[in-house]
Amino acid sequence: MASPASSLHHSASAAAWAGFARSFVVCAVLAGVVALIFVAAIDPYGLRAAPGRPPGPIMDANQRLSYPQIARGGAFDSAVFGTSTARLLDPDALDAAFGGRFANLSVNAATPDEQIRLAGLFLARRPVRAVLFGLDATWCAADPPSRTANAFPDWLYADGTPWGSLRQMNLRTVTVAFQAGLARMGLARPRIRRDGYAVFTPPEDRYDPERARAHIRFGAADPSAPAEAPDAPMPALARLDRLLGSLPPDVLKILVFMPVHASAQGAPGTAAGLREAACKARVAALGAGNRALAVDFRRPSPLTSRDANYWDALHYRLPVAARIVADLKAALDTGADGPDGDYRVLAHP
Repeated sequence: MASPASSLHHSASAAAWAGFARSFVVCAVLAGVVALIFVAAIDPYGLRAAPGRPPGPIMDANQRLSYPQIARGGAFDSAVFGTSTARLLDPDALDAAFGGRFANLSVNAATPDEQIRLAGLFLARRPVRAVLFGLDATWCAADPPSRTANAFPDWLYADGTPWGSLRQMNLRTVTVAFQAGLARMGLARPRIRRDGYAVFTPPEDRYDPERARAHIRFGAADPSAPAEAPDAPMPALARLDRLLGSLPPDVLKILVFMPVHASAQGAPGTAAGLREAACKARVAALGAGNRALAVDFRRPSPLTSRDANYWDALHYRLPVAARIVADLKAALDTGADGPDGDYRVLAHP
């Protein structure tokens, strides 16, 4: 039987632990509330962004998290949508070529569904002057994936971002909010420009031709690999057709098959080549039906056959990006194919 002194000691210890637990819970709740208020005030993912209320500094390099705020806010009336093959198109160069205020909202490895979701967010919130879609092989697939291994925050793309302040609460968001706060005070640099543009390739002075050739060989297409039949469905293009058809007739619509290296393309006569040819024919019809400019850079040419233009089989170098913008402007002005064979005009508005 425990002595009175022992019982008293045990009761005191229990009371102390209970007090500690209550204090810990209260402190944890207060810390959570303070963090929530801090994140809501900084708004690192631009939940309050709107055309008249641009987002703050873009500090999270995850484009699926960062780009919705650019789509919601800012003085943009034009945008680029695509994958990493369109990321190097500089909005400043596009502004000079086509007028308007461009944002580049191309997302690494974005599926057609992700691109359309982002485009819908952008188009619903402003009068639009121009849209440019950089097309890759996934647009031609009979059953394109809706998502990749990269987590896609559907709630962030929903109208009004329901419960957004609570759903975004995690350690990453607090960290990004802290970085955004530093950027607002001039103590840190944004990770991505406010128009979405960022050079993701290595600095040009680090270009190594031998290393690039090795990467190009690694990414080359297998000519014997099976491919979908030329007449198989292309549902992503059907969705793109509906999206373009919903735009006012005076909007400039540009569809571009981006210039991957010739070795990564479906060679003429192969199963992949026949599928790509069928896809381009459908894009040509889609472009003609929507009074869009459709241009094909995804073809064997001096541009795509020269290894020195590429970091790997899919990603060209910065000077090529500037050349693409200039060629698109020429294609729009003349309606003619490239004089050097680098591009072919599939449809002209």
